[in-house]
Amino acid sequence: MFAPLDRTWQPVALCRGNHSHLFFPPNAAERKDERERREERAKAICMVCPVKADCLEYALTIKEPYGIWGAKTEGERRQLIARQAV
Repeated sequence: MFAPLDRTWQPVALCRGNHSHLFFPPNAAERKDERERREERAKAICMVCPVKADCLEYALTIKEPYGIWGAKTEGERRQLIARQAV
């Protein structure tokens, strides 16, 4: 595993390139069903990504407020952080 603030894992991440639009909400409004489909597709990519754990650890460490990181949405990461604080 890489150190949390070390970004050398990012070039290996499967979210880079053609799929990057799936990991962050669009600039325009997005219906709930569209968001859920986009998030499912992004998470499916995360599940086979070799740096999924490093990605999630990084997002949790910097408290990344946007996007899907390590197969977790913004809300899911907030829940993880809240559980860790207890």
